[in-house]
Amino acid sequence: MAARFYLLAAIGMVAAGSAAAETFTLSPDSDNVVGALNVATVPANARVVDVAMTYDQGFQEVKIANPGIDMIVRNLNDTFAEVVLPSQYILPDAPREGIVLNVPEMRLYYYPKPAAGEAPIVITHPVGIGRADWTTPHGVTKVVAKIRDPVWVPPESIRQEHLRDWGEALPRVVAAGPDNPMGAFSLKLGFSSYFIHGTDVRKVEGIGMRVTHGCVRMYPKDIESLFNLVPVGTSVRIVNQPMKAGRLDGVLYLEAHPHLEEDPLAAEDQYNNVVSLLISVVGDARSEIDWNQVRAAVSLRTGIPVVIGQWFSDQPAEDAAATDVSDAQQRALEEVW
Repeated sequence: MAARFYLLAAIGMVAAGSAAAETFTLSPDSDNVVGALNVATVPANARVVDVAMTYDQGFQEVKIANPGIDMIVRNLNDTFAEVVLPSQYILPDAPREGIVLNVPEMRLYYYPKPAAGEAPIVITHPVGIGRADWTTPHGVTKVVAKIRDPVWVPPESIRQEHLRDWGEALPRVVAAGPDNPMGAFSLKLGFSSYFIHGTDVRKVEGIGMRVTHGCVRMYPKDIESLFNLVPVGTSVRIVNQPMKAGRLDGVLYLEAHPHLEEDPLAAEDQYNNVVSLLISVVGDARSEIDWNQVRAAVSLRTGIPVVIGQWFSDQPAEDAAATDVSDAQQRALEEVW
């Protein structure tokens, strides 16, 4: 059941620094769903984007979780409005180590190495990513340097774009300080000229949007926290997983996000991708799947994990009468797709 949060009436004046990390203890078995959906109130004269910043949520993930909502118009009614906080997550299909960034989800997951005797955890934050014409690169790299109070040297291509679009020239060097778009902390990646960094206060509402020139942008408090936790040499995996499948306590979930605009898979029939995902989660165990729920999740793409069935770990599919992810299920999915 979703929890309900109430914000102070002063939320309309919330500062970007109020965002805080979400930290979850990882299951000792193969469960890969963490968190829980929550509901927050939007007081009079506040904006939904203020709620997102307060609860460490990104712009786009809150927007798609609340279809039809306006993120930046103030609530001018005297009554309190409610919004869903999509604070439940299926972990990306990647090794649980270092930093994993799922680009279409616009969310970063950090798996610190646990000390002896400690349970493993995951820390997650929303991020801003590269625009369609300045895409954030995918692949495996690492943190090669940590820079406090970075100096920004905009590439000539960015300076020319800024002059063309805004009619003003960017300086060749932007000193550290409150106007630096890299913020106060940055993690330099092995990919040439790419960083995970903070932002200045003017751009903070862009966290959770496609607004950068390829770098990964974070709320100021989030990057400060990550900066202090992550050692140089930490692995960084940047993946493209608009759909994720998972399980928790025998329940199967599917989480679907919009594809990236430039993703060639966006034009493909998603049927085979969904079946492959579910096979990877179900394995050899028996399962019961509601294919109409699967179709709804993929069609709506709210970014919220949707319950799509059950998984029975103690009953192999070949010994059970119930349906598993098999040819019969594939035919059923084709009928409702």
